[in-house]
Amino acid sequence: MNFELKAPATQYGLVTLSYWAFTLSDGALRMLVVLFFHQLGYSPIEIAGLLVLYELCGVITNLYGGWLATTIGLTITMQAGLALQIVALSMLMVDSSILNVVYVMIAQALSGIGKDLNKMGAKASIKSLVPADAQGRLYRWIALLTGSKNALKGVGFFLGGWLLATVGFQSAVATMATALSGVLILSILMLDRSMGIAKKPQPLKHLFSKSSAVNRLSAARFFLFGSRDIWFVVALPVFLQSQLQWSYVQVGSMMAAWVMAYGVVQTLAPKVTNTGNKETNITHPSGSTAFKWAVLLCLIPAAIGATLYAAGSDPSLLAVVLVTGLMIFGAFFAINSSIHSYLIVAYARDDGTSLDVGFYYMCNAAGRLVGTLLSGLVYQQFGLTACLLLSSLMLVATAAISKKLPA
Repeated sequence: MNFELKAPATQYGLVTLSYWAFTLSDGALRMLVVLFFHQLGYSPIEIAGLLVLYELCGVITNLYGGWLATTIGLTITMQAGLALQIVALSMLMVDSSILNVVYVMIAQALSGIGKDLNKMGAKASIKSLVPADAQGRLYRWIALLTGSKNALKGVGFFLGGWLLATVGFQSAVATMATALSGVLILSILMLDRSMGIAKKPQPLKHLFSKSSAVNRLSAARFFLFGSRDIWFVVALPVFLQSQLQWSYVQVGSMMAAWVMAYGVVQTLAPKVTNTGNKETNITHPSGSTAFKWAVLLCLIPAAIGATLYAAGSDPSLLAVVLVTGLMIFGAFFAINSSIHSYLIVAYARDDGTSLDVGFYYMCNAAGRLVGTLLSGLVYQQFGLTACLLLSSLMLVATAAISKKLPA
């Protein structure tokens, strides 16, 4: 029984379950906060402000969390993330009159720390479960973990909108806290605690990667995720609700469908990008793959923005443009994200993988932070079209940096 429990495939399944559960609650909480506080009369900039500590703590957590995981192990790191999310959800069970900006920002900060501990632990642990000569399997497992996670995040968006409309804010967060507690107990009982502990102690001076490949990929990741969140986090749901008069359930369902489709495409990325042939047997992407897919993504947000501008003020036409454009953007963005997720694990050092992965996701979180702030600020001042144009400019930077990535 112990042998089966510690088998790589079994441990991978347990890691994935933990990541799934957290992601479901994270997606639901994000949608609950955006819609609930918009209902209370908060402006787009104020809503973005509620998420600032969430993203800022993600930057810090990824930087130091990678070092921490080399000492205490990736399993305990993931479990700490689950525990912090439970605390954050519990804080939000109070009466609405107590939910002021500072209080919610603190709860969101704990959630942000928990999310990145859980994510970094889950993704870094996969490298220890796959042999070094099985890069094709590593790519498939990472794509499956990342894709399924995002599909469930989409379910979380729908769940958040549905729970807000049916049982209310406090009951929704209480339900999620209870479910996560069960997953945490299961994780404590069944996961191998030795995963990810470095053979040699890693000093704090190693927090910042010395690998040019990791540094370049991290910079590309910063702009890639900034390009998404600059219009997706605040601007899009507020536009759908305020300009197109969509209901909470409609907004939640549309965002959910997008992220679910995005996740499905991520799981299929190995089939889409597979460069394998009988002579080379290459079944995983390289730096040039990342560059090519970034170039393809560049023009899509600008095209959506231009089409929105041409569509005028017809709500039905605007809705068609947005939904169609979102699906096209999501498909190409999903492939880019899967390629990056594989490359960081492939580029990372063998002993202390979590250090490089933590640094990389620190840059990811920094991109999300900048994108979230700009999403509220630019939308309130200039509208959704301006957010889309800035998204394209960020993707140009992603492509330029990706061109120098090594194989």
